[in-house]
Amino acid sequence: MVKVYYEDAVVENALEGKTIAVVGYGSQGHAHAQNLRDNGHQVIIGIREGKSAEAAREDGFDVFEVSEAAKQAEVIMILAPDEIQGSLYEKEIAPNLEAGNSLVFAHGFNIHFDVITPPADVDVFLVAPKGPGHLVRRTFADGFAVPALFAVYQDATGKAKETALSYAQGIGATRVGVLETTFKEETETDLFGEQAVLCGGLTSLIEAGFETLVEAGYQPELAYFEVCHEMKLIIDLIYEGGFAKMRDSISNTAEYGDYVSGPRVITEVAKANMKEVLTDIQNGTFANNFVKDNENGFPEFKKMRAERAGHQIEAVGAELRKMMPFVKTID
Repeated sequence: MVKVYYEDAVVENALEGKTIAVVGYGSQGHAHAQNLRDNGHQVIIGIREGKSAEAAREDGFDVFEVSEAAKQAEVIMILAPDEIQGSLYEKEIAPNLEAGNSLVFAHGFNIHFDVITPPADVDVFLVAPKGPGHLVRRTFADGFAVPALFAVYQDATGKAKETALSYAQGIGATRVGVLETTFKEETETDLFGEQAVLCGGLTSLIEAGFETLVEAGYQPELAYFEVCHEMKLIIDLIYEGGFAKMRDSISNTAEYGDYVSGPRVITEVAKANMKEVLTDIQNGTFANNFVKDNENGFPEFKKMRAERAGHQIEAVGAELRKMMPFVKTID
């Protein structure tokens, strides 16, 4: 059974007296940096010049090139996009690592798939909040938090676990619970969740439902409302109370249809395809394809992005959202 750690698990502040370099100041970067600072830690930002660097300065942080930030810090949290971490590490972080430093991640991709090979004399761990950065920051400011995962990959100092839990406390996660895992488990389950359910599975399901209704002669606008717009209402109910609360909140007609029609759509064939997706993640096929496409300038990625952006549901949704001023965008 998974082990969960709370505030009382942090017996000492293993980050005391240490400088933390947060590399990147995007969604997760700004949240980690601000939460850590609010909890009394010394935080600097490592990032190239641009809008994010200016935003970090406006928020009161000292901003440096990544190499300089890595040189100054004892704890380096890499929150740059997965596809650039390998190059960033080799060129700017690795030359400035010292024995006893902590190399930290919020996702195990680059360590698990051997894109980054850290030296044996540094601690390597991950602390991964299970929510987007804006939520990590907002809940912290409200006195609450987003749960997180943590894992130790390399314990050079004998104190990697203590440092990881102190970091988790620093961003607020120990207020609600930090689950212990491994780099392998976090990486593979995270990728599978994104691809098969949360992003890939969900968007493909919505698109297929939209196409089915439109091809049957129904108005695209009604199709959008039925298979896309109302998705948030259902997900919110599941988020709050699981399938039980959702099914208790919908009509008997909808619940009956859930039971008889859901298994007709998500069949054993779909589950078999999910297993193939998981296999490609586990054996490195997905990671290799992703890394190679990035090295070539992302031609396949850009092509798929453009194709999906041109789907009819996007144009219909853009027009309908103009009618709904209550729909707020997330930064």
